[in-house]
Amino acid sequence: MSRWRLLLTRPAEESRLLAQTLAAGGHYGSALPMLVIEPLVLGKAPAPGWLQRFAAVIVVSKPAAHLSLSWLSPDPAAALPRWFAVGAATAEVLRLGGINASFPTQGDDSEALWQLPELVLALKAGGNRALIIRGEGGREWLAERLIEQGVEVEYLELYRRGVPDYPANAVAERLQAERLNGVVVSSGQGLEHLHRLAGAAWPVLAALPLFVPSARVASLAQALGSRCPVNCHGASNAALIAALATRSP
Repeated sequence: MSRWRLLLTRPAEESRLLAQTLAAGGHYGSALPMLVIEPLVLGKAPAPGWLQRFAAVIVVSKPAAHLSLSWLSPDPAAALPRWFAVGAATAEVLRLGGINASFPTQGDDSEALWQLPELVLALKAGGNRALIIRGEGGREWLAERLIEQGVEVEYLELYRRGVPDYPANAVAERLQAERLNGVVVSSGQGLEHLHRLAGAAWPVLAALPLFVPSARVASLAQALGSRCPVNCHGASNAALIAALATRSP
């Protein structure tokens, strides 16, 4: 059976866990993160009752989920607003912290969440105010759709996404030294960073299967010259494993 040897570009901890999952299936993952998560320095956390102003709390990423649990310290036993996650992986982080969040089962992106009936019902039942928990400048598409429907949107920005500092030839050397035959990206911003940092090695990367979480990122990959983007229909490890099984290296 052919095995994948993948360049993993997710943030460091996510790439580490993904490499373990891949190894259990006989595949190899080489971590070269293209996003550095930098928590923002915030003031004192608001009182628990602050969340009651919102009909829906929308968490757009795993880093946002981790940081919201530690900064907000929501009490699962309290009367909380309805929580939503962009995808299954983000919802799982919240679940482990005691928060049950609704999420779309088909797709891990803003478009899929926007179609979720539970979100529409929550906003109708609890008042038209939503809190989006995110990194700096993320998920504008979803906020725009909510505002168009008369929803009052507030943001809680808990981190920024930095660009890692690698030597100019780091990507090329990794590809050659470890004989990699595929690439995994988890977001459009991570893909843009990869394109920038790859430099002269980008045409080599563009010829490899590029596993992406959504149709939106697949379109971005094609615009950048990728010849073989593979839509995993989700950003979870399970979605990637399922996509790998449909292709040969």
